[in-house]
Amino acid sequence: MEFAVIKTGGKQYKVAVGDVVSIEKIKGEYAKGDKVSFDTVMLVDNGKDTAIGMPFISGAKVNAEIVEIGRARKVMVIKYKQKSRYLKRNGHRQPFFKVKILSIA
Repeated sequence: MEFAVIKTGGKQYKVAVGDVVSIEKIKGEYAKGDKVSFDTVMLVDNGKDTAIGMPFISGAKVNAEIVEIGRARKVMVIKYKQKSRYLKRNGHRQPFFKVKILSIA
């Protein structure tokens, strides 16, 4: 089974063809159904031999399609200091892309 390790959004993901992976939002204008390609491929393994990049493999690409664009569940951030009447609440929803891996080249 062929797989690759890609880097996007400051994180590394192990992906194979057909996988649906939730990644950090990519800068730019994207819509559901758009094709994206990742050229920051760190490792490719096809079952027989393994190619390891230092830090990336030149010429290697992973093609994907955006399946869903959304935001994660709300995370509440609360700052509180006792006896001083200080309470601050803030909420945050992290945006994400769900991508389906089409091919590893």
